[in-house]
This record gives sequence, structure tokens and C-alpha cells, in this order.
Amino acid sequence: MNWKLWTRILIPTACLALAAGLTAWTGQLSDQAASPFPLQPTLPYDPALAGRGDPGLNLDDVVAPVPLTIGRRQTLAMALNNLGVAPREAYEVANAMAEHVDLRKIRAGEEGAAYFQQVPGTSSQQVPGTSSQQVPGTSSQQVPGTSKQLFRLDLELRGKGRAQAIRAADGWTATWHAAVRHVEVQCFQGQLEGFLEGDIREAGGDPRVAYKMANVFQWDLDFNRDLRLGDRFDVLYEAVTLDGETAPPGDILAMTYENQGQRHEAYLYNGSHYDADGQPLKKMFLKSPLEFSRITSRFSHRRFHPVLKVHRPHYGVDYGAPTGTPVRATADGTVVSAAYTKGGGHTVKVRHPNGYLTAYLHLSRYAKGIGKGRRVRQEEVIGYVGSTGLSTGPHLDYRIQKNGRWINPLGLANEPADPIPEAELPQFLAHRDELRRRLEGGLV
Repeated sequence: MNWKLWTRILIPTACLALAAGLTAWTGQLSDQAASPFPLQPTLPYDPALAGRGDPGLNLDDVVAPVPLTIGRRQTLAMALNNLGVAPREAYEVANAMAEHVDLRKIRAGEEGAAYFQQVPGTSSQQVPGTSSQQVPGTSSQQVPGTSKQLFRLDLELRGKGRAQAIRAADGWTATWHAAVRHVEVQCFQGQLEGFLEGDIREAGGDPRVAYKMANVFQWDLDFNRDLRLGDRFDVLYEAVTLDGETAPPGDILAMTYENQGQRHEAYLYNGSHYDADGQPLKKMFLKSPLEFSRITSRFSHRRFHPVLKVHRPHYGVDYGAPTGTPVRATADGTVVSAAYTKGGGHTVKVRHPNGYLTAYLHLSRYAKGIGKGRRVRQEEVIGYVGSTGLSTGPHLDYRIQKNGRWINPLGLANEPADPIPEAELPQFLAHRDELRRRLEGGLV
């Protein structure tokens, strides 16, 4: 025997095998370390749910959890199918979850963890022999082994809670763990020196309150064009946490905003905001169909058209905003048309009481369900900003008609809602004074 020859063959082969084994082993460790979910269950394990006389379910055999994310236009069952769960079993899990969760309202991006367990099964193994359908010298036969079986599913629903489904001897059992919501009243005072969100953060508040502020004053202040450097604001609002994590802020309880020498006040009373005299802030029309944007062109009887290169009337106000920005109905009404026109592209027209009509031009698409005859409410999304028709870039052309004549949306004299009844006014004024005291003193 030529030992030198065998040494040259066996030693490198053994080294390669050892290296391959180490690579596979370290790869398993790195895979586990990279998992965003802990190896232990994230919710309490209940043996009474998982046991029920089923000896095949042993927590000690549970392998590392597999992350699960609901994709766009994907159901829970479809997400489980992507993890290798059989369609029938995925349906049974989803059906159990449906006892506590409205599956139709699960949003894309919701996350969870799927737990699999090693259970007795069979696997294919090559054994010595010959077969006409296999590579010469081998054949396939089923031998005892193990396979993975879905044992448990945890699903996080942001802002609501956590659902859990566990396999039992007689099917699947689901439980629900509601998120713990904590509300704390906070106050901040500041001055507009740049961007409102940044100035709120500097004042110690949640920057997301900026959108709440815009909503409260949306009938009197257009946060796209009316704000000025040096404006002052005082805000008393509800700071919310869910399971100890910061959540979107709640209601604004009281607020003042000094803009261009005018003081605006808002106080929450019986679910609505009123000014200091008990007059409702809500009006028939919003000041703007977009929450945040910029005016790029105004109402004019003679404007140079950027596409046609001629002077012609421009009966609306153009708001520049990214494609896909939600467009809101500025008042309650009925959709007259949702159709494509050569100049305005995708356009929605809404008829309102007292002879008013609003038009929203150059949309990228309509909101779901928007069509002729549809009743819409103020602030309801009716479409999305685009650049269809005669347009040089994404924007919204917003127009208003009064008794068949186009009028300037920025000069609209708004009509208020009903004030607080005379009998309730003393109660409101006392409530206002208490909120004002806390607001001015920075008290929570």
C-alpha cells in the first residue's frame, strides 16, 4: 500500500469535512443570533392550553422562532403559507385567531413569531442498491426521522395588543392580551423659529402634536400658508403610552396660538373644540384640502399656463405636494362626478349645501368607493395627489363654485356650526377657566 499517496488524499479530505462541519455549526449560531425574536416565547406559556393529553407537544423540542411579517395585500393564512405551513393548517390557525382579531383589519407590516416543534416523522434517505429512476447505485426509501410542525403563533397588533394561538390535542386555541394604555396630560409652550415639529420637540412636546394642532384650527388657520416666524403657542394635550412604549398622542385639551397679532384659542368640551366664547371652531369648509403642503399658484383671472404657454384664467389654488398625498373633502356633500378630463386629469367634484361645489383636479387616483352619488363627510379622503391632465408636476388644483360661479377659495367667508346652548354656557366657561389656568401655568 502506498501510504504516502493515501496520506495526501485522506488528510486534506478530513480537513475539508471538518471545515464544512464548523461552517454549518457557526452558521446555525449566526442565524439564531440574527433573529429579532428571543429564543424563549414572548408571551406566557400555558401548558393547560398546549397539553390536553397530546404527548407530542413538548416545549423542550421547540426550535428558534421564525419571524413573521404581514405583507401588502396578504392575509394571515398567506403569510403562514410562506413559512411552509400547509394551507389547511394555516386556515385553522387563522380561524382560531378570528375569535379575537378582525382579520380583515390586519395591516401590512404587522409582525409576529411562529414557533415550530420537532415531531416524529419520516424522511427520504439514499441507501445502497439500484433503481431505474435513481442514479445508478442508489435508491430512495422512507426511514424514521423528525419533521417540523407549527406549535404556536404570536401576532403583535400595533396599538391594540397581542394575539396568541397554541396547538392543542383537539385543534387550535387562541388567546388575546390587550395592550395596556396609559394617558398622561402634558403641557408645552414655545415659539415658531423654523419648522413647527422641531420647535415642538425643543419645547418638550411630541412633534406629532403638530398634526393635531393643524386639525384643531383647520377652519381658521391654514398651517400651509398662514404660519409666521415668531408665532407663539401653548398646548395642553394627552401623552399616550401602550405597554410602556410611546404611542401617537391623544386629544388636545386646550391650546392657544398667536398668529400675526391675532390670538386663537381652543378648548375641548363634550368632544368638540370651542373658542373662548363658546363658539365652535368647526366651520362648513376646511381652510385647505391637504393637511400640509405649499401654495404654488393662486386664483387668477389671467395666468400664464405653464403647459399651454398662453394667458388664461386659473379658477383654483394649486397646492404642491408629493404624489400619493391624501386629499380631503373640505365639506360634507355628494360626489357629482369622479372622471378623467383632458385638462384636469382625474377629477372629483362634490356638491354641498347652499349652492357650493368643490373640485379636486390632477389626482393620481380616487379613494376606494368614490364615485357619482357617494355621500362624503368633511375630512374624508376622496383621492390622492398626482400629475394627471395638463400638469408639469404633482400638485392639487382645488376649486370652489358658488351658485355656478368660480370664487377664490382663499377668500371664502366660512359659515360656523351651532354654538354651545345658552343653558350650558356657565358650565363651559368654568371648564375653560380651569384649562386656561393649567395652560398658562404649565400645569399637568
